[in-house]
Amino acid sequence: MRRIAKFHKVSIEQFAEGFKEHFPTYSEAEIMAVYDAVKLPARATSGSAGYDFFAPFSITLKPGETIKIPTCIRAEMEEDWVLKLYPRSGLGFKYRLQLNNTVGIIDSDYFYSDNEGHIFAKITNDSNEGKTVEIEQGTGFMQGIFLEYGITVDDDATGIRNGGFGSTTK
Repeated sequence: MRRIAKFHKVSIEQFAEGFKEHFPTYSEAEIMAVYDAVKLPARATSGSAGYDFFAPFSITLKPGETIKIPTCIRAEMEEDWVLKLYPRSGLGFKYRLQLNNTVGIIDSDYFYSDNEGHIFAKITNDSNEGKTVEIEQGTGFMQGIFLEYGITVDDDATGIRNGGFGSTTK
């Protein structure tokens, strides 16, 4: 098995910036406590393809509710690899928990963006059975799988990324 990537935390400054944008009532001390408790993604078993991303804080989502989660995580990977993000299969199966962009795509050059490659997850409880999702802090809610990819023989892309959502089409 090739070892092609490494997970890191973003800096406390970058995490606090992303966190305050969506959770402005938290104090500096509370944000630091969340940051300190964040665990790097990990595989549960030697046969697991996916790396579990752990909830940085407890989350409760009623049917139809959405939340944007600053994960505090960045992924450093070799060129020609991508990290694809999906909801944990059990949460998807039981609650129809979905990533709002269906599959998150983290390109290798995102690591070097001004936001340190901070990975965010926007999830929705799409339950049509009236089920409320409760995810405790430190529990896996999303999984990431590294995949190698190819390009066309006539590809001539030379652009440089600086940002996340939609940054390469501006």
